[in-house]
Amino acid sequence: MTVAPGTAFRSLEVLRPHVRYGRIDTGLVSIDPRPLGPNGLTAPPLAYGCWRFTDPARARTLIETAVDHDLNLIDTADVYGLDFGGTGFGSAEALLGRVLAEAPGLRDRIVLATKGGIDPGVPYDSSAAYLRTACEASLRRLGVESVDLYQVHRIDHFTHPGEVAATLAALRHEGKVREVGLSNTTPAQVEALTAHLPFPLATVQPEFSCLNLTPLRDGTLDRCLWDGTTPLAYSPLGGGRLTGGDAPADLLAVLDRLAEREGVDRAAVALAFVLAHPSRPVAIVGTQTPERVIAATAALRVHLDRADVYALIEAGQGHPLP
Repeated sequence: MTVAPGTAFRSLEVLRPHVRYGRIDTGLVSIDPRPLGPNGLTAPPLAYGCWRFTDPARARTLIETAVDHDLNLIDTADVYGLDFGGTGFGSAEALLGRVLAEAPGLRDRIVLATKGGIDPGVPYDSSAAYLRTACEASLRRLGVESVDLYQVHRIDHFTHPGEVAATLAALRHEGKVREVGLSNTTPAQVEALTAHLPFPLATVQPEFSCLNLTPLRDGTLDRCLWDGTTPLAYSPLGGGRLTGGDAPADLLAVLDRLAEREGVDRAAVALAFVLAHPSRPVAIVGTQTPERVIAATAALRVHLDRADVYALIEAGQGHPLP
């Protein structure tokens, strides 16, 4: 299922040219659709994440608001909703499944993504038996026959990557998943898996923001550029720290300066920073407020040039670049 960008998305395809130092600069923020694997599946640059998706009263409103505003990739996981006692395992998927059952037309409008491989108490298990069981349980909770993207949530160091690859390939062959990816991984772990995978990996899912620059430096985003894999960036607002003010004062000052210049809020600039990388990440928004879902789309009209993104990097790391 290829998700066609909506009208609002299409209307933003032409970036506004800016003049800087006597030359025209069209900016770094890419709002084009992102490819998810080699078979035509795409997603817009913003996605909606279900990590805190627990309120039945507004669940449908949140999902419909996200989809109506082109946050068409809906990202969940079997472990989302798990509390410290383990009683919430699967609850976010089940709630999303309820929404899809109530509004059947939604399924055809979204890229449905989930993750598995965390086994509470173990904690990680990517063995063939567990991963297959986890995937099939996710399908039942979601009330669907297949998902568009299935990711291994965290690497199980004690399962051979060949076994993981064989399981993912079998699930794909059976039509239970359309594309596969890895979450919370290293470039070396990606390479180890893809050496055994008979098709390209569609995605990796790192934490990435101007507060967490690790994927810029550990080779994660470089590997995406090499392989053509799309990064799904979680916590692009630093888990709320960038909007709530619990971040370095210099970084907040740069965000606020750029927000005032662009006529948007601080969150829109932080999201635009993630979208500016040439690996063309998808930024996953996890707000539980429909109004903030809509506000996030302002990121698609933010102009950032190299001076802007490097100012954010220097402020985020707390010292100048060499």
